[in-house]
Amino acid sequence: MIGPKSRAGRRSVPIAAVLRDHLVEHKHEAGQHELVLATLNGNAFDPAMIAERSRRVWRWAGLEGITLHEARHTFASLMIAAGVNAKALADYTGHASVTITFDRYGHLLPGNEDEAASRLDAYLERADTQARLAQLDGRSDEQGPTEA
Repeated sequence: MIGPKSRAGRRSVPIAAVLRDHLVEHKHEAGQHELVLATLNGNAFDPAMIAERSRRVWRWAGLEGITLHEARHTFASLMIAAGVNAKALADYTGHASVTITFDRYGHLLPGNEDEAASRLDAYLERADTQARLAQLDGRSDEQGPTEA
């Protein structure tokens, strides 16, 4: 079996408690001592074996299956929706740089065009207000004290 493409290929990835609970339940029902998704030639993780087992289960359940690659994108998309920062996501997905994560998933990150325009409007309004107030403060100093 071919190893990971880089050092980032071996990493810890968080798992949602609800998924962990389903896997633990499955492990107990199957009577296994260890939770292994698929084995082939002594390797605990073999993508081809996982894909084949998954296809069988999805067919049996009447579901349309997804590939491991699609599962990876789903994981990343859900992590972004949950508010996980891009640097952490880069680590979880094994991207060599957060730039790769931004390039791949930037369109999903918070801050769409409407929000960006609203933020710019608010900034410009604050700047304009500050400029007008500064201008008024300058005028009152130039005119001297006002008579009451």
